[in-house]
Amino acid sequence: MNPSRGLLRRLPPAGGQHALLHLVDSCRAPADLPALRAAHARLLLLQHLHSPTSTAVARVKLIQAYAACSALPAALAVLASSPDRATIFYNVLLRALTSASLHREALLLFASMRPQGPSCSPDHYTYPLALKSCAASSSLVLGLQIHSSIARLGLDANLFVAHSAITMYARCGRPDDAYEMFDEMQHRDVVSWNAMISGFAHAGLFGRSVEIFRELVRLQCPRPDAGTMASILPAMGNAKAEDISLVRGVFDEMRFRGLISWNAMLSIYAINGLHIQAVELFMRMEKDGVEPDAVTLATVLPSCGEVSAFSLGKRIHEIIKRKRMCPNMSLENALTNMYANCGCLKDAREVFDCMSVRDVVSWTSIISAYGMRGHGTEAVNLFESMREQGLEPDSIAFVAILAACSHAGLLDVGKRYFDCMTSRYQITPKAEHYTCMVDLLGRAGCISEAYDFIMAMPIEPNERVWGALLGACRIHSNMDIGLLAADSLFRLVPNQTGYYVLLSNIYARAGRWADVTSVRSVMASKGIKKLPGGSSVEIGDQVHTFHVGDRSHPQYEMIYEKLDELLGKIKGMGYNPEVEATLHDVEEEDKEGHLSVHSEKLAIAFVLINTRPGTPIRITLNLRTCGDCHHAAKLISTIANREIILRDINKFHHIVQGVCSCGDYW
Repeated sequence: MNPSRGLLRRLPPAGGQHALLHLVDSCRAPADLPALRAAHARLLLLQHLHSPTSTAVARVKLIQAYAACSALPAALAVLASSPDRATIFYNVLLRALTSASLHREALLLFASMRPQGPSCSPDHYTYPLALKSCAASSSLVLGLQIHSSIARLGLDANLFVAHSAITMYARCGRPDDAYEMFDEMQHRDVVSWNAMISGFAHAGLFGRSVEIFRELVRLQCPRPDAGTMASILPAMGNAKAEDISLVRGVFDEMRFRGLISWNAMLSIYAINGLHIQAVELFMRMEKDGVEPDAVTLATVLPSCGEVSAFSLGKRIHEIIKRKRMCPNMSLENALTNMYANCGCLKDAREVFDCMSVRDVVSWTSIISAYGMRGHGTEAVNLFESMREQGLEPDSIAFVAILAACSHAGLLDVGKRYFDCMTSRYQITPKAEHYTCMVDLLGRAGCISEAYDFIMAMPIEPNERVWGALLGACRIHSNMDIGLLAADSLFRLVPNQTGYYVLLSNIYARAGRWADVTSVRSVMASKGIKKLPGGSSVEIGDQVHTFHVGDRSHPQYEMIYEKLDELLGKIKGMGYNPEVEATLHDVEEEDKEGHLSVHSEKLAIAFVLINTRPGTPIRITLNLRTCGDCHHAAKLISTIANREIILRDINKFHHIVQGVCSCGDYW
């Protein structure tokens, strides 16, 4: 039944102002507008029968109801037609306008109050609303004028007014003035601290925001609340480990953890790349019976994708369906990315195809999903479909299509898109676009052209650009240009482990073991250690991580037994370990043993002994998979009759019956 019809039936047949006002109070959604207008018309007929006081109450309720029903013009009309306007009329409407982010309209309404006379003078409820609109619209001059009026009236000691003034100064680029106000407050409640933490964070002064947060935690009076968690969140991007631990400690000690606190903690883990912790926290949230909202699910889904937590991601999708949260573009984009990052391209495409509305982010996600699997032609077709539907690709969309061309070896197509980006769409290339182009040229074996491309760049090449060139030199064993790339990298990032390892591999492939020793000596002298390779897999609701030679897992004996069995079978199929780039000071049989216990192989063996036949094997790596593991995985997929999806830092390798989606072009 139409809810407005139900409300219309409740209209009293005649008279009954009290009943009419009760009906007005019930109107709180756009669907209630017909009933609200009918009640309003009946009230207009009754006004002459009642006292001015009851008429004023009716007008305030009407303004509130129209605002709640998103009918702000009607609310403004009620105010304009009121002969007995008072401050409360304006306050109700100001609150509605600020809540709807109509800050210009709110400030114009505020400016119209004083000319109406003393009965419409702003009060301690009005000023915080006006200051909020100044903050949101960066209206510093007006904010200063309002604060001056507040000081003259002696209202600056009011906590609500002070909080709004702190926020206004911080959001308008005057964080030191905000802190001066905060510092001079005789009494501070938790909202005062939250306003200052949030103020510094929004001003980009993340360190000072964390300092204030730390001081609040130290004092423990007042105690941090959900608002504190939300306030510190913008300051926690690229946060230090100790700061994340501090916030988690506050979260754990909270007497009441509402949804805002859970969402903030999940976001802090996600934006700092702590995806396993984010997944574990969400599962604890489920265990504690906290009902997630769309923000929760959109936050945790990317983390599910990053650690290949497919079953959890699938369960979240079921929650979304059960709660009928879609259409919701943010959730649908997150679902597409989650399935794509878990190696489920079919599921990602189903979500994408079912979307009623798609933006450039939606298209970019699915283009990237195809591109990372080496399906360059499909990625190009999707890119062209997006353009045909009238959506202009943005800078990130071009990164996705250039990367897709690179992974698929579509050299000429990639060059054409790079030119199209600048000539047709007037998008100035950034470092990411240049990196994709160097990678495209380098993977195709055009090493000299890639080097010349870097030399002609109008911006200074960063480490990623040189890193792409060095990686290409490793693939194609180009020693001369590889040394030039390495020299530039060591000047830019002298302590970045991966680039030393790449150079060492180039030397090893060329059999220049003295140079390998030299690189390793430099690493040792600088205290640089190679990042250990790690592979993560999900079984049930738990993510398991393995490292090379790992014996820490409770099932390690069964894992190694299964691995020995697999290696014996694939050797019978012609497998020979690729030992040419393994450490030269290790005996030949030990080189083979070192390769046999790489994290990818341990993870594959673990999944095989813990899942039913036919279950796909999904593995997420923290480094680039090595050639030997890639070759072994192709053979194991045949003898075990399993799909194996390896996701390394560069791309996906979807292996079915010994054939990889990369076409061995990686």
